[in-house]
Amino acid sequence: MKTWHEMRRFPLAIRLLLINQLGVNTGFYLLIPYLAVHLGEDLGMSAAVVGIILGVRNLSQQGLFLIGGSASDRLGARRVIIAGCALRTVGFGLFALGDGLTVLIAASVLSGLAGALFNPAVRAYLAQEAGTRKAEAFALFNVFATTGALIGPLLGSVLLLVDFRVSALTAAAIFALLTVAQAVVLPASEVAPATNSVLGDWREVLGNRVFLAFALAMVGMFTMQNQLYLLLPDGARRATGWDGAAGLVFLIGTVANLSLQMRITRTLKERGNRARWISAGLGLMGLAFVPPMAVAGLGEPSGGLGDAALRALPVLAGALLLYLGVMVAQPFVLELIPAFGRAELTGTYFGLFYVVSGIAAAAGNTVVGWAMDTGEHTRTQWLPWACCLGFGLVSAAGVVWLHRLRGLPGDTTDPAPATAAPTTTAKA
Repeated sequence: MKTWHEMRRFPLAIRLLLINQLGVNTGFYLLIPYLAVHLGEDLGMSAAVVGIILGVRNLSQQGLFLIGGSASDRLGARRVIIAGCALRTVGFGLFALGDGLTVLIAASVLSGLAGALFNPAVRAYLAQEAGTRKAEAFALFNVFATTGALIGPLLGSVLLLVDFRVSALTAAAIFALLTVAQAVVLPASEVAPATNSVLGDWREVLGNRVFLAFALAMVGMFTMQNQLYLLLPDGARRATGWDGAAGLVFLIGTVANLSLQMRITRTLKERGNRARWISAGLGLMGLAFVPPMAVAGLGEPSGGLGDAALRALPVLAGALLLYLGVMVAQPFVLELIPAFGRAELTGTYFGLFYVVSGIAAAAGNTVVGWAMDTGEHTRTQWLPWACCLGFGLVSAAGVVWLHRLRGLPGDTTDPAPATAAPTTTAKA
């Protein structure tokens, strides 16, 4: 109820974008997790071809975030959001209708490009429209995104009982509805005339060393967050011997987000500097991987349901801690990004930030995957969990270091709050 009450306090444009993110994640996750199975088993493609198709989709999205961000700055976030959702509609429709390699590659490119367009544009629009309530807006954004990530796979697993094409057409229909809703309801905002070339904008953002250092410090956050889809579900399945245990990881996160996200963000916003809570959230995310170490490598449970449930507790506790860490850090991270530069380059800053995060997620998952394989062969199953703990502690230390250098927005320019101690830096 508190989440819905908070949502109603925002203007219609932000409410629509929150619902948009629910729909985006629902549509995405009801299709993409099952795409590899469809390509390999239903269409009989080799693992190499499946890898190419999935890789093209990922590269099209992660590699073009900067272009999407620049387009948002120059054309207006509204136009780019609508174009992105329309492209995703076409891309997912091609997944439903096409069996040939050329069509599937085109579908991958279009669906990836769509994400590269609307992801930075949506965040730029939220940052511009939310004013001084950016943290609350991004907290709600996290709630709706997490809920969609739970609904999508559940809906997809049901639709797959009919046919993969039904899932793809359903996903395309969701994005088509979002496109129409945005075109009808989302108000256009005035776009400031560009004073520089696109390459000049990129040079300006890339020349912001403090921003680049901050983005690199966030590498651990995105790597750990990705383990909600890799390491933690695998740990839950191994600990319990039940494939359905992976779903409990997402369920516990959705419940926690709905009940706690807004309370956490509003409470922390009133207490202390943003950098303190970002580093605390990153540290908590790292510590989330400690409880699952207790059951790593124990093998299949042999004591029946009670033993399986007992073994699941450390993994689920770790998942809850990880979600809590995200809830603490992420709204303030997204709130801080636009403050690094000119308001006219908000989309570009978000675009570059997500380019770095995409590379980080790919590299981090590679490290975790290697640690999982190595741990399995050497009977050191704790190794991937220890790697993630290290990611969290290093990222937290990086933010603390930047804060102590007084380089983050608000560390040197804003006056300290009246209630703060003399040594406390100002809020961002």
